[in-house]
Amino acid sequence: MNARIMSAFVVGAASAALLTLGAGPKARAQGRAAPCWIRGTASEASRRPSPLDSSSVALAGGTIKVCYGRPGRHGRVVMGQLVPYGEAWRLGANEATSIRVSFPARIGGMDVEPGSYSLYAIPDATKWRIVVNSEVQRWGVPINDEVRTRDLGSVVVPAEHLDKPVDMLTITLRKQSSSAATMEVEWENTRVRIPIERR
Repeated sequence: MNARIMSAFVVGAASAALLTLGAGPKARAQGRAAPCWIRGTASEASRRPSPLDSSSVALAGGTIKVCYGRPGRHGRVVMGQLVPYGEAWRLGANEATSIRVSFPARIGGMDVEPGSYSLYAIPDATKWRIVVNSEVQRWGVPINDEVRTRDLGSVVVPAEHLDKPVDMLTITLRKQSSSAATMEVEWENTRVRIPIERR
């Protein structure tokens, strides 16, 4: 990590760390689960109100993994208030939500090369814009002009209504075929599905 990144992401004496979630020792040894980048130490991250989580799925020839912080509702109105419509939202809590693809992929129709990217959303009542950004090792906010200069593109997906509320933000990768998956984002009464496929 270069000095510019270190100065931006180190708080006090804490250093940036890599934390592997959702994979056993065998999977880590075989390199199938990329670590999640966190600011500070794993011990510090474990004490956060919004815990770090991840979801991964294996497709033919590789894996997809998403790392994100899981905020809770805590009785608040989320969509349209805590998460304002029409404004950029980090799609989680704490560090920027990130996605790693180990093969050339198409995220909602946008082509990306193998590697790691950050994601953020611009939600609306009926649709969300999902933005793919090239900078991964950053805190999730602010999403300012400097961050947006690294945007690679975006896709728009419909927002679905859930009858049963989801208290904590949940992102799940679901395998659809040997070469395709869906990233489902659920919180409060909303779900969006982002198709991801190998190309």
